[in-house]
Amino acid sequence: MTDIGFYQIASKPLANVLPKLLEKAVAAGHRVVVRSDDAAQLADLDAALWSYEPASFLPHAIDGEAQPVLLTAREDAANGADLAAVIDGRLPGDLSPYKRILYLFDGGDEAALALARRHWKALKGRDDVTPVYWQEGARGRWEQAG
Repeated sequence: MTDIGFYQIASKPLANVLPKLLEKAVAAGHRVVVRSDDAAQLADLDAALWSYEPASFLPHAIDGEAQPVLLTAREDAANGADLAAVIDGRLPGDLSPYKRILYLFDGGDEAALALARRHWKALKGRDDVTPVYWQEGARGRWEQAG
């Protein structure tokens, strides 16, 4: 069974939201893969993970190295990830290797919102996944919705 959290980003950019989620995932013992075909997006996230909070350190790498957080365009997770963070709207073809998937999308982008809705509808009826919708609350914290 794979839990899929749909995270609708409303007020902050991805580079501000993702590091905190990854930090919690690693603290919970997960190994994470963050996939994107956009090399510039991966480079931006790499920089954000180094600088998002001065007192924090989140071990990560772009491709190749088996760090707890792996940023990559590849389908296979060289770090043995059991959690995938989807930042480009492209769900993995095979969900079974993952205990959790974080599907992050910009709620202000109509195309991203429509794609998230299509994924939600496709996954909602499956027996092997549990989709959950999260939205930013008034204080910037994630709140489970409907």
